[in-house]
Amino acid sequence: MATPIVIGSMCAGDVRCYAAMVHARHVVIDATERHLPLRHSHHRYLIDGPNGIVKLTVPLDGASNAMPVMMKDVLLSEHGNWRHLHWGALFSSYGKSPFFDFIAHDLHAIIAQGSQTHLLELNMQLHQLVVDFMDLPITTTVTHNEEELIQATGNNQVIDLRGKIGGKRADTLPISSVPYYQLWSNRHDGFTPSLSILDLLMNEGREGIFTLLEMASAMR
Repeated sequence: MATPIVIGSMCAGDVRCYAAMVHARHVVIDATERHLPLRHSHHRYLIDGPNGIVKLTVPLDGASNAMPVMMKDVLLSEHGNWRHLHWGALFSSYGKSPFFDFIAHDLHAIIAQGSQTHLLELNMQLHQLVVDFMDLPITTTVTHNEEELIQATGNNQVIDLRGKIGGKRADTLPISSVPYYQLWSNRHDGFTPSLSILDLLMNEGREGIFTLLEMASAMR
């Protein structure tokens, strides 16, 4: 049985994060995480568009965008009409991908029409959509205090990946970069790794689980 992992809340986290989650099966998301690495992957995600990689950033409320603030207290900002811009970028990037039409309605409801006020709420809705659509064998527990964290992990050994995966710096985890079909690979001279899980979802659908399992095959 794989060892559970503790991880921070990510916005449409990259495929490496999901490879680790699929391997672990049980994922604990710490909503009290404070020492976030500039909240890089916590509110940013990368997709592959016709002109190359697109970095999408969810704007945060200035009062809660300080390093000491817990993830559960980080507020969203509606500055810059970001919902419309994100959906436009996703449509431009994946509108012709094999699985876009199957997920578009639900994804549009979360991003373009969503009424979330907190970053954690947005992140968890996207996470659950990915897990449900791809039928990933992941049990997710969100903890809001130290007592809940202890209860969720119990006396079992866990792997703490908070701040160690999905950030600006490359991690050292034994997760392979496994190429999979990408809509724009011919235009970009080959496969682009470390994109948001949305890229794998749009291009491979439920078959993407085999890519994730292969990526994590060296983990123990």
